[in-house]
Amino acid sequence: MYARQDDLAATLLVEIGHRSGLSQAELARRAGLDRSVLSAYAHGRRQPSVAALGRIANAAGLELEMVPVADDSATEHAGRVLSQVLDLAGSMPYRPRLELEYPPLIRLRS
Repeated sequence: MYARQDDLAATLLVEIGHRSGLSQAELARRAGLDRSVLSAYAHGRRQPSVAALGRIANAAGLELEMVPVADDSATEHAGRVLSQVLDLAGSMPYRPRLELEYPPLIRLRS
């Protein structure tokens, strides 16, 4: 159904097409596009706008979402900080309380 996967938009359209199970013609119809336009997007001859990609995904019953790319150095740093926090918590003295103290939900007038 789709070709030229070296293009990011085309790769996304391949995934949308596979997940939806719709033909290119049906997907284009549901997205309000000409089939030739969707084909041009899928083959990398034209670049769709983000709005067009969103419409195509919605027509397939999917939703586009932007998420941050994981940064390995940031993940490693977060792991080191977490390890330090857990070490610090483990070194603190433990004093069990005999009773749990709850804050009053309402204060009654005397």
